[in-house]
Amino acid sequence: MLYMNKLLQTGALSKRKLRSVQSEITVAHSDYKDVLMRRALYKTNDPEVSKDLVQKTFLKTLVYLQKGGKVDLMRSFLNHVLNALIIDEYRKNKIVSLDVLLENGFEPASDEIEKQVNILDGKQIATLIPRLPKKYELVIRLRYLKSLSLKEIALLTGQSANTVAVQIHRGLTKLKRLYSRS
Repeated sequence: MLYMNKLLQTGALSKRKLRSVQSEITVAHSDYKDVLMRRALYKTNDPEVSKDLVQKTFLKTLVYLQKGGKVDLMRSFLNHVLNALIIDEYRKNKIVSLDVLLENGFEPASDEIEKQVNILDGKQIATLIPRLPKKYELVIRLRYLKSLSLKEIALLTGQSANTVAVQIHRGLTKLKRLYSRS
């Protein structure tokens, strides 16, 4: 209302135009509120957020009309504004607290036993690497123990990156077979 009073005082909006805009928004609100609410609820799955988005839709439309904007098809215009607001809502960086997650059934797992098993499996696999043929052993060591990229391994071995990738794949296949046997 303050915004409308300011427009009236500055002469940017006549009283007749103001009444026309208000009546247009009132009619649109009564005609399209439920349709917009269903769409917003479908997209957001949150009734409170949906209500806020629909209210913002009508507010933005009111401001647009007060500034002299023209709307040919009100329903299409309202849907367009609502879609833009829904996209903005999706893009917001949402921070979810641990309390909310716990209320929704999330249980953080700190499975130390599983971590230890993974460490032991990794150590066991590392002991199996020397059993691989030499060309596979070298590339597996460089890739997974030294964390080198394919290009770096290719430069060190003098082979193409594609050849290195194939050798890594074949070496991993052989390593999996060795691991399943032991």
